Amino acid sequence: MRLALLALCLSIFPPAVRAAENLGILGRHPRWKVLEKYEQTITHDEFAQLIQNVYCTHGIAPDLIAIDDDSARLLTNRDAQSFVTLRFAKDDASRERVPRLWRAAKSLPPARQEKPLSGLRIALDPGHLGGKWAKMEERWFQVGESQPVKEGNLALKVARILAPRLKELGAKVLFVRNRSQPITSKRPDDFKELGKKILIQNGVPQPREDFADPDEPAKEQTVRWQSEILFYRHSEIRRRAVLVNTKLHPDLVLCLHFNAEPWGDPKNPTLVDKNHLHLLVNGSYLESELELDDERFEMLRKLLSRAYEEELPIANAIAAAMAKETQLPAYEYPTANNVTKIGSTGYVYARNLLATRLYRCPVVYCEPYVMNSRDAFARIQAGDYEGTRNIGGVERKSIFREYADGLVNGLIEYYRTARK
Repeated sequence: MRLALLALCLSIFPPAVRAAENLGILGRHPRWKVLEKYEQTITHDEFAQLIQNVYCTHGIAPDLIAIDDDSARLLTNRDAQSFVTLRFAKDDASRERVPRLWRAAKSLPPARQEKPLSGLRIALDPGHLGGKWAKMEERWFQVGESQPVKEGNLALKVARILAPRLKELGAKVLFVRNRSQPITSKRPDDFKELGKKILIQNGVPQPREDFADPDEPAKEQTVRWQSEILFYRHSEIRRRAVLVNTKLHPDLVLCLHFNAEPWGDPKNPTLVDKNHLHLLVNGSYLESELELDDERFEMLRKLLSRAYEEELPIANAIAAAMAKETQLPAYEYPTANNVTKIGSTGYVYARNLLATRLYRCPVVYCEPYVMNSRDAFARIQAGDYEGTRNIGGVERKSIFREYADGLVNGLIEYYRTARK
């Protein structure tokens, strides 16, 4: 389901159209002078390794980032042919301190055995919105007379179970979203003009305002559909980023999601046998994405902050713990066009998502369970409960508590080791 939606989004917003002023959708002009703060904080070899193996694994135009022995020349505007130069540290001993507001585990004081997360600021970001917005988000389906499945509601339930567990371990827990309402003050009607402009630029000279049937194949050519996408997929995530970066200032963000396979008609969905798990960290930018000035700037800022040095080991630890807890196999992307498998577990991928890119701290994006798998669906319908229940002939924990247990166990493993 997610891959299909992404492909659809990319077909509707090709780079040449979505890059008004060479920016991503609702993107802002980058403040390139910010990168001056990272002068001599990274060596040539570190920078080149991160570019080649993490962030630009699909290649990059040579004029965008040119790496020399002592510095990197970074293109800021192709039309104006303007650049900034980032000087490298000569060696590890001469590196300047990396400027950032979040704290790596190794910079925190040793933690007591029973409080491995003491002093850590963790933000929980339950994916999507749920509630009355779930159908608009296309994160809603219903089987017969069963309770409708709304991903935003499921993720929020996990976050509310997880929060007290993390607090008991010493963490300061912050919610990016704690109700089924948008963070952004914008609504779809605010994006009608932009949605219409995008359609016209994409060859729909007289776009229809609305669609009658959500299953209508041509609904993506309507102003309503475009404006809704701009609201919940772009404005909402960008507003969450402002909250994370300017008010919450966490050391780690956990983005909580459930996965899905294509289910067809939401009112008569297809249940499948597939059920799997994977996690995402930022990276694996497409060449077309790197052509956009704001995305290239955000990628460089993420790289220079060394978020990856924290993201990957945390993701590895959580992946191992969640695999043990859930007994789910690793998800395998049908194509590797926009992802790169990284880490030691087989469960972790690098991918350029809006949240993982814009949040200026380590982010681990969790995608366990296929909501419309027969197994996960039965467990979702069972709701939350203590202990175990017999589901499909097997004694199982609540799916929500199992999700939280995997996260907690992974975080304990990582921070106990990293803070010794």
